[in-house]
Amino acid sequence: MSKDTEHFIKEIEIKNYKLFKDFKAEGFGRVNLIGGKNNVGKTAFMEACYLSQSESTEDLFSKLMEIETHRDLINLILNKQKRENFLKTIIKSYAGLNIDNVIQLYLDKDNKIFIHTFENEYEIDIDRDGSTQSYHIPKEFYFDDILKRLNFELDNIDIMFSKNFISLYSNSNDEIEKIIGDSKLHRKYNKLNGYLKKLFNLDEIDTINNIPMITTNDEWRKLSEFGQGLKSFINIVGSILLLENNIIFIDEIENGIHYTNFDKLWEIILTISKEQNVQVFATTHSKECIESYARVAKKLEDEEISFIELGRNKKDELDSIVMNSEMFQRFIKLGNEVRGW
Repeated sequence: MSKDTEHFIKEIEIKNYKLFKDFKAEGFGRVNLIGGKNNVGKTAFMEACYLSQSESTEDLFSKLMEIETHRDLINLILNKQKRENFLKTIIKSYAGLNIDNVIQLYLDKDNKIFIHTFENEYEIDIDRDGSTQSYHIPKEFYFDDILKRLNFELDNIDIMFSKNFISLYSNSNDEIEKIIGDSKLHRKYNKLNGYLKKLFNLDEIDTINNIPMITTNDEWRKLSEFGQGLKSFINIVGSILLLENNIIFIDEIENGIHYTNFDKLWEIILTISKEQNVQVFATTHSKECIESYARVAKKLEDEEISFIELGRNKKDELDSIVMNSEMFQRFIKLGNEVRGW
């Protein structure tokens, strides 16, 4: 029985977001790996996909604040920037943003900040034959209204993370504790420990006295005593297990994972993303990670994948090649480089 993939992102249009001025891409699969040269815009592309899933004005700005948390966590902690000022900075820095013609941020002639959103769609009878055309009716919100709708306490900024967007900076003890607790609540705890055993040969993870702990050979040790790769694995796998019928975005998926474990990692991600009906977008700098992705997808006969290669065309504009499973496997078999052009 085929699962509903209506919530999956099939295509994206990005205008005026960081490096992307007028960009379109389509043909995404259930699992999508994004490659390309350094600083070509892999993370920005994934961020735009994440923002395109905003369900309201409040949700959009929560996602923008989360992205800035991942991008600039150290300075946010050191500066203790007030959330109101932080939000103003975000809106100004994203002025002109247009993703999928759904979310548009602008500065007016008086440098006041406002946002167009298209929250309602109306069908209007335009011809005598009874045919209709759908129109999105824009709504505008000025900054003060946005703050009211966000309903935040404007004292100090909270560090904002979610299970949907994962980076190196979201592997804190607090986030790992949430994964452990939620996995118990949703009966995913044994599966999480089973995957830990498969990849790292560890017996169990749990929270003891508010500290994430790992046991192996009947000995409990603090999670902080292990490498960054273990935290990344718990965060990624735990989030996919918990995000049924959802979308997850993972920045630099290979971070902290030894290349000899790439095949096991991809086997777990491809397997549980299919079971949970979760769409995955992930970036990588690693040739070995890309080759492992292709190898494991072929082994599992998983054709619901894509590889998105970002680069600049002859006009020096950001462009992409989206390869489906067949094209990607053929490309890898021919020994072609897949790190941008």
